[in-house]
Amino acid sequence: MSDFFKDKAENWDKNTTKKSTPLSIAKAIKKKFDLNKDMSIMDFGVGTGLLGFEIAKEVKKVFGVDISLSMLSKLREKNTSELSIEALEQDIVKEPLSDIFDGIISSMTLHHVEDLEAFFHSIYKNLSEGGFIAIADLEKEDGSFHSENSGVYHFGFLEAALCEIVKECGFKDVTFENIATINKPQRDFGVFLLSAKR
Repeated sequence: MSDFFKDKAENWDKNTTKKSTPLSIAKAIKKKFDLNKDMSIMDFGVGTGLLGFEIAKEVKKVFGVDISLSMLSKLREKNTSELSIEALEQDIVKEPLSDIFDGIISSMTLHHVEDLEAFFHSIYKNLSEGGFIAIADLEKEDGSFHSENSGVYHFGFLEAALCEIVKECGFKDVTFENIATINKPQRDFGVFLLSAKR
């Protein structure tokens, strides 16, 4: 599989926007859900762990799943004995995990997932009863957010269409709310948090 982020991983954490958006997402997740030290969380599309490490401060363990070896390599460099994320290189749509988690989080990864139904069906099976998902990504946009081909299948998402898919996959208490804005020279892009429970 192609590692679209091979050339970007080295300098990923130096980008101010790439650092500030996961902080906004983490804040929104912590406001929405009562995280605790008994929880095991999957961070889907963990990248270098910008979201995962923030959530790891609040829970028992974060497992970071990604298909980019170069991003996972940068993630492992940031692990410490006090705060670490267990990195897993896997395409969970094609090869689902058998592990069960109390929550599944994700920052700006969903637009890289081609088959949304398969993805939500897959992660539904990875959740404990009453477990939650908190998926952040771009609101519907015109395709100008990405200036290069990095495996983008969706130019953001419409609330009604995405929530319908999530509900059809068995989730309940589905909410969709704007939590941040990414300012780029060409325009501003809204970031949403999709939340639901099993």
